[in-house]
Amino acid sequence: MNPPALTGREVLLVVGGGIAAFKSALVARELQRRGASLETVLTTAGQRFITGVTFAGITGRAPRVDLWDPAYPGELHIALTAKADLVLVVPATADLLARMAHGLADDLATTCLLAARGPVVVAPAMHPRMWEHPATQANIAALRARGVAVVGPVVGALASGESGVGRMAEPEEIVDAAARALTPQDLAGCRVVVSAGGTHEAIDPVRFVGNRSSGRMGYAIAARAHARGAAVVLVSGPSALADPSGVTVLRVRSAREMRDAVLVAAGSADLVVMAAAVADYRPADVSVEKIKKTDGELVLRMVKNPDILAELGAARRPDGPMLVGFALETSDLVAHAREKLARKGCDLVVANLATDGFEGDDNRVTLVSPSAITPLELMGKSAVADHVLDRFSAWRSR
Repeated sequence: MNPPALTGREVLLVVGGGIAAFKSALVARELQRRGASLETVLTTAGQRFITGVTFAGITGRAPRVDLWDPAYPGELHIALTAKADLVLVVPATADLLARMAHGLADDLATTCLLAARGPVVVAPAMHPRMWEHPATQANIAALRARGVAVVGPVVGALASGESGVGRMAEPEEIVDAAARALTPQDLAGCRVVVSAGGTHEAIDPVRFVGNRSSGRMGYAIAARAHARGAAVVLVSGPSALADPSGVTVLRVRSAREMRDAVLVAAGSADLVVMAAAVADYRPADVSVEKIKKTDGELVLRMVKNPDILAELGAARRPDGPMLVGFALETSDLVAHAREKLARKGCDLVVANLATDGFEGDDNRVTLVSPSAITPLELMGKSAVADHVLDRFSAWRSR
C-alpha cells in the first residue's frame, strides 16, 4: 500500500553526522523497496557513525564522500544533482540545517544541496535543546519558506537517555514524505472521506458476525488521496493495518457506527469512497451474557443493516460529493456493478471478483460508470487507488 511515486525515481541520499545515521541505512532499503534508485553522499561527520560499506551493500553503488574526488574528472555535485529527482537528508543535524539555510557550500553534501533542482526533504535529529534553540528554529523557518519539506522530529527516547522533541522520524515516515514530495498535488483543497475494512456485528460480548476484509483497498485510497494533497478522513472498521500517515482515522466496529461516522464526515466532503465491506445483516438480538454451548442448535435471527451508500446517494444535493461504491462479487461482475451503480446513485463503482483482490496486496478491478466500463489489469492496490482518484480529478474539473 505504499505510494508508487518512487518507482523509477532517482534519489540522492545525504547522510549527516548524528547517532540517528544508522537509520539512514533503513531509509535506503525502504527507498529501494519502493522502486527508487539511490546515490549516497556521506558527510565527514556522517562517516563517524556509519560506513560507506553499508550503503554499497544496500544500493550496489559506493557512496560519494569527497567533493574533490580524483576519480571523477568533472563537477561531481552537478552530476549527482542533475540526475536526482529528489534530495533527502537523513539525519539533518543542526549544523547541516544551518549550512543549508545560509547557503554554505564547502563540501560535497552542501554543494549538492545548493545545486539541487528538485524537491529537498530533510529529517532533523538532534537533542531537544538544540532543536528548540532560536537559531535552529529560524533556520527551519527559512528552509520551509524556500519549499524544503521537513519531516519530524518527533517526541521520543534519545541516545542520551532523555526524552523530548528531537528524535528522528521513523524510516517509513521519512520515505512517505519523499514520495509525497514527488507526487503532484492535484487534490489540494479537496476533502475526501473513505470507509474501509469490514464490520463486526455482535452476537454476544465475545462473538460477532463479520467478513474477511483486511481494509487494504480503502487504506490505500486514503493514503494516496493524502499524498496527492487532499484532507482525508478514513472511517475504518476493525483492521490490523496501521493508520496512514497524515490521515484522520475514525475507528468503528459495527455497521451502524460506521453509518453515523460516515454521514457526519460526508457533510463537508468533495469525494466519498465507500470501500468498506459493510455487513448487510446483523443479529436481531444481542445477548448481554456470553452464550454457552449446548447440545442443541444456535439459531440467529438476522435483520438488515443500514445501506450507507444508498443513503448517501438518496440524500445527495446537486452540489454534493462524488460517490464511489465498491462491488465485490463471485459472478456476473459487470451486471451486478451496473445494477448497483443505478440503484445506489453512485458516480462510479469499483468492481472486482473475490478471487482477484480479497485480503491481498494486489487487485484486478473494473471501473463502471454511467458512460463506460473500464477493466484494469492486475496491479497493486495503491495503483488502483490512483485510478479511482484520477476519475475524481476528472469529475471535479468537468
